[in-house]
Amino acid sequence: MTTLNEAPLAPLLERLFAEAEAAASPAMSALSDGELDRMMHSKTEYLRLYRLMKDLWLPVSRETGVLLYMLARSSFAKSIVEFGTSFGISTLHLAAALRDNGGGRIITSEFEPSKVVRAREHLAEGGLADLVELREGDALKTLSADLPDAIDLLLLDGAKPLYPEILSLVESRLKPGALIVADNADFCPEYLQRVRASGGGYISVPFAKDVELSMRVG
Repeated sequence: MTTLNEAPLAPLLERLFAEAEAAASPAMSALSDGELDRMMHSKTEYLRLYRLMKDLWLPVSRETGVLLYMLARSSFAKSIVEFGTSFGISTLHLAAALRDNGGGRIITSEFEPSKVVRAREHLAEGGLADLVELREGDALKTLSADLPDAIDLLLLDGAKPLYPEILSLVESRLKPGALIVADNADFCPEYLQRVRASGGGYISVPFAKDVELSMRVG
């Protein structure tokens, strides 16, 4: 048995995934496909876009959640940074791995205040709040200082165009062998070019249909 499939976390995650699947956003439905695509790729409109999506959960998939747990457990992670908390589903998976690894800390960042409130509630309900430092605000600021000297795992699951910038903020602190999981990285070709470049300091492969999995080698 693991924290992931025991109460209180297992039934909590089942409920949260069900709520995520049922959620809708009237503000998002008003956007045309072209406008949505433009905003998804923009480095300047991400705050507006994610405010429009404040009612959407934007969770990792169930499979990706389990993958995050497995990666953190198998790498004996103790220090994790997450870009994009949303309602905390991915954070719960990572925190469960830290619990089963004997402890550690996640620093996670979310700029939407209503999501911060809900994520804190979910972390407390799951019995994992003591492992998580949730920073409210734009991650370009919240993750620019006071990070651990050695980071074992980085999850990128916020505004896709900012993946290169967030990677740059934490790159010097990534341990050799540190894992970087980028959800929906296909929305940021610049990021993919960087982590897949020969001699760029990473080994990287697309994993499943929506994840880029990379490892720091230099």
